[in-house]
Amino acid sequence: MTDTTTLAASMALSRTLNNGMIEIPTLQTDRLTLRPMTMADWDDYYSFMQSDRSLGMGGPFQKKMSWALFCHDMAQWPLMGNGALMLDDRETGTCLGQVGINHGPLFPEHELGWFLYPAAEGRGIGYEAAQRFADWARHERCLPSLVSYIDRDNVRSRRLAERLGARLDDEAERPDQADLVYRHF
Repeated sequence: MTDTTTLAASMALSRTLNNGMIEIPTLQTDRLTLRPMTMADWDDYYSFMQSDRSLGMGGPFQKKMSWALFCHDMAQWPLMGNGALMLDDRETGTCLGQVGINHGPLFPEHELGWFLYPAAEGRGIGYEAAQRFADWARHERCLPSLVSYIDRDNVRSRRLAERLGARLDDEAERPDQADLVYRHF
């Protein structure tokens, strides 16, 4: 008998394949469009990465590393079947930040991460986007687990993970031993 979880995951991934190409989803919430990255996102992305706002991700980063991260966020889709989506305000079209699911050799489990540009802070944007992407990960992509690796000093991200219902998992493997692991499922 086939394991139904494995079968569901295989079916979900095969739905995203189109002649060998991954269809990167576009997702909606009441206020946001979560959409694939484009080169038009580079300038704001780079500004964020070279700022102190990227400290929780190991930044600030110089241009070369920022570009590597930008390309990494895109490359996850064809390689892993998940990756990053940019967050657009549905009313204005303004890009507000990013939500992503990372995996691969650097991440022991699928990791839900996020960052917001300054204008989006304190409006519930991160929660709305992360909740929608976590739902996609569970129900469409059928991932077996989802965690967030968070710098212990990043209080805002820790609070967001807790608001999303994630719980600390002290036993989970982590890419950086100093990080906390919050388990979504």
